[in-house]
Amino acid sequence: MADDTVTLTIEDDDTTDELTVPIAMIEMLREEEGETPAEIIGDIAMFGLAQRIHGAIHHGQGEPPQEVKDAEELTMELFEERFGSSYGELTGHDH
Repeated sequence: MADDTVTLTIEDDDTTDELTVPIAMIEMLREEEGETPAEIIGDIAMFGLAQRIHGAIHHGQGEPPQEVKDAEELTMELFEERFGSSYGELTGHDH
């Protein structure tokens, strides 16, 4: 099994977590030659986080707290820095 998977380590200031995924999945998701497993998983994580905060702001019930609105704004800025396009441009889902 170890030859069929890659394990990535995610760290913050105090903790770490490991994520083991099939290499075949990474190969399927690779968009550019030389793109590393860490870059591929990082892209997926950024998309997932942007999707979650977008949903909380635009599709949730009630008015979100200001800190959530601020987090959404920063997330979308970081998203655009990473991908060179906005979340709305890449997903066709813009408000």
